Amino acid sequence: MKLTGTSRGPEEPLVALCVPRTASLRDVMAIIDRGGQGIALVVGDDYRLEATMTDGDVRRALLRGLGLDATVADVLSNSAKVGQLPLVATPNTPAGELLRTMNTAGVRHIPIVDDRYRVVGISLLSELIKEQNPPVEALVMAGGFGKRLNEFTKDIPKPMLPIHGKPILEIIVDNLRSSGIRHVNFATHYKGNIIRDHFGDGSGFGVKINYVREDQPLGTAGALGLMDPTTEPLLVINGDILTSVNFRAMLDFHMENSASMTVAVKEHEFELPFGVVELQGECVTGICEKPKMRRYVNAGIYLINPSVRAIVPRKRSYDMPDLITALLNRRERVVGFPIAEDWVDIGHPADYRKAAGIDA
Repeated sequence: MKLTGTSRGPEEPLVALCVPRTASLRDVMAIIDRGGQGIALVVGDDYRLEATMTDGDVRRALLRGLGLDATVADVLSNSAKVGQLPLVATPNTPAGELLRTMNTAGVRHIPIVDDRYRVVGISLLSELIKEQNPPVEALVMAGGFGKRLNEFTKDIPKPMLPIHGKPILEIIVDNLRSSGIRHVNFATHYKGNIIRDHFGDGSGFGVKINYVREDQPLGTAGALGLMDPTTEPLLVINGDILTSVNFRAMLDFHMENSASMTVAVKEHEFELPFGVVELQGECVTGICEKPKMRRYVNAGIYLINPSVRAIVPRKRSYDMPDLITALLNRRERVVGFPIAEDWVDIGHPADYRKAAGIDA
């Protein structure tokens, strides 16, 4: 798509993708999500292009320790983009040349600028070629007993617990379908018949569903060993996760980083209940009373290359930490994808009550 403006400035759809250097990362993510193009254009006076910000740029900034309140200027001053002009094209650049440039540079969009470097349009890969669904299928781990939620899961598997009238698993399927993922696998064990009776072959939900039955519990990764080989990456998500994470952005991040496995992570803040004493030898050098600490925790969402699945043993219990450790021991590339969107793990009764709006 090429949104061409006038000498007075770009048209409104393009203006919606533009941000100043003073914009926060939170604002940038909102603009990227609303625009649906995976990019924001950093502009100065008169819409002169200064830089571009992709979803991946924002996620990498979060991993470097910048928060969502940090500004675009903060990111640009501490990134490889310092002093680099963004890749651009002119309004008369032929479509074939734009497509070749995108393929060579590994990008999905090129800003269009005039002779004064003012933004007048943007060329999108999705408009130059017919956009296809992402080359990925999904595996939803839906076979657990949900023992910690026993008061709710005596007669129903945890992924089928309703959230405002819709099962958790159906919410996950809706999000996968919205991301363009049409082939979904369910790993089932405990009361799997309830899941199969509800979803069938998936045609009523806009996806194709295949069932991977675990005759015995196989852990958080064991179902991978039961699946047929594929040539596409596999998105694995726990069946008790509620999130608005952008799965397409996660796939882009996975590909950009040439990763064997990408692990979604969520920043978690907690307070130590004691004063922390800093020591150097026997000498006290400082004390901090009940400090707050931030750590990234496993968010239960993974992208896995086809070759990785060969590591998982067949018909034996195997967990995701085992798989990650095995990959690290083989010196394969495992990267973390920070989730800035909503994320809830329905692991305890209090979590479910809050998500479902049930009074305690």
